[in-house]
Amino acid sequence: MMTKTALDATDQKLLSLLRENARTSTAELARGLGLSRTTVQSRIERLERGGVVAGYTVKLADEVEAGLVRTYVLITLAPRQTLVIQAALRGIPAVRTLHSVSGPFDLLAILAAGSIGELDAVIDRIGQMDGVERTMSAIVLSTRFER
Repeated sequence: MMTKTALDATDQKLLSLLRENARTSTAELARGLGLSRTTVQSRIERLERGGVVAGYTVKLADEVEAGLVRTYVLITLAPRQTLVIQAALRGIPAVRTLHSVSGPFDLLAILAAGSIGELDAVIDRIGQMDGVERTMSAIVLSTRFER
C-alpha cells in the first residue's frame, strides 16, 4: 500500500477531483490537471494498485437521503466480541457504516432509516445483542457540509 508521503501534489489534486465526481472522464481530469490523458490514466491505475483508491461508490441524491433519519450510535463491547458484533451489524441494512474508534466506546455505527420508530427498533436490536454492553446515540439534525 502506498503511503501518504508517496502522494505528490498532483496525486492529491487528482484525488480531490475524483472525490467530487468519480465518474469524471479521464480527458476532463487531464484538462483540469494540465496533463495528458494517458498520464492521468496511469496515475489512477497506480493509485488503485497502491491501495490509495480502494473503490468507487454511489452517492444518493439529496432528495433520496432527505427522507431518511440518520443517527450515530456509539457501542461498547464486551471483551473479544468485535468480530461477532461486526458480522451481526453487517446484516442490518440500516447500518450504513461501521467504524472502530478509540476512547470509552469500541465502535461507531452510522444508521439511516425511514423514521424515528425504525431507528429506535434498530438501536434496541443492537443493544440487545450478546456482547454489546452499552450504546449511546445521537440523531443527525442537519448536515452542514459533506465531502
